[in-house]
Amino acid sequence: MRLSVAERRADLLRAAVEQIEARGVAAVRIADVASALGVSNALVLYHFDTKEKLVAAAFAHAAEGDLARLRGILGRRTTAVRRLRAAVRWYAPTGQAKGWRLWIEGWAAALRDPALREVTRELDRQWKSALAGVLAEGAAAGEFGCPDPAAAALRLTALLDGLAVQLTSYPGALSRARALEWVDEALARELGLERTALTASPR
Repeated sequence: MRLSVAERRADLLRAAVEQIEARGVAAVRIADVASALGVSNALVLYHFDTKEKLVAAAFAHAAEGDLARLRGILGRRTTAVRRLRAAVRWYAPTGQAKGWRLWIEGWAAALRDPALREVTRELDRQWKSALAGVLAEGAAAGEFGCPDPAAAALRLTALLDGLAVQLTSYPGALSRARALEWVDEALARELGLERTALTASPR
């Protein structure tokens, strides 16, 4: 069956993400992506022109999936506290969020690649904005105190990103159970709550 342009592009992006995770940004080649799908190098270049454009598009594709999942969690019909805890535990490297090796690769490559830097910056902005929105919502509803939701979102994501680097780059340096404890403690502190309140049944 002949694929549409959109379907072919999506296949190429998925393959590129897989190859970047396996080989790293610096080592991955157009030929690796083409070979993974059994297509020609020319077909990949027809859609993306250069390796740099393919890599940036692959990271944007991965980001869209992660952001859709985050919005799904934060959009649940439950308390802001429960939504925030579910989101940070999913985002944490101990949760179900995949691709931390991919994002660590992306952060490093973005130092020298302006197009990729824009992709990672926009992902970072959207993550912080989504968390800040629910922090502001919960504070306005009187669930907790959070005088500066934007700053709280920045501190939480900075902690999560740092833990991801430790757990992904240095296996054994930190237990996953301890990392989750720290994530819960940090969230409770930002909300001005006791840690036990994060799992309390909504009234």
